[in-house]
Amino acid sequence: MDDIVLKGMAKWPNVPAVFGWLALDRRGQWRLKGERITNPAICAFFGRNYAHDSEGCWYLQNGPQRVYVELGLTPYIWRITPGESAPSIHAHSGLTCTQIHDAFIDDAGDLLLNSVHGIGLVHDADLHELMPYFSDDQGHRGEAALSAHLDTLTAGDRAPLWLTLAGTPVMVEPIRSATLAQQFGFNPKPRQSDGEPECQ
Repeated sequence: MDDIVLKGMAKWPNVPAVFGWLALDRRGQWRLKGERITNPAICAFFGRNYAHDSEGCWYLQNGPQRVYVELGLTPYIWRITPGESAPSIHAHSGLTCTQIHDAFIDDAGDLLLNSVHGIGLVHDADLHELMPYFSDDQGHRGEAALSAHLDTLTAGDRAPLWLTLAGTPVMVEPIRSATLAQQFGFNPKPRQSDGEPECQ
């Protein structure tokens, strides 16, 4: 977190949290009361000071105050950029992802990647960058491999489809979007506890 944020937390430790104001949509865009935030400096500040508590609630630490974030789907939105040997994967918050532990396709056909940082949705505009890295047991590669098994995975059944990044193949598993929060331990809609003061 930024030094100015840490100093604010130390100086004013009991500022009531804000709920229901800030959201992260499925395209990695911050929204304040529904309005998209477009200022690059503000978005970068949000990314540097984005964290979660022990209950899996994600928040922006804005100086001494926590502003809890409603998630459009997952805590991270992955952006993909081409690289010489493998694509670069980074989060909407600026974090770089160097290793993928798991890959999933949900019932809506979305691709999700789980890393040391946690689970994230691949931005829909960037899916094409990962196409060359899909393969199956029939020798299909790229879009052909994905297309051959997409319906099976979205139906919730397993399929012989792999995603190979940095030389490590990971089987693409089916998952239900409704189970993501429970399976990966995050709260998509934080709310204050009964009796907890709320900053309006």
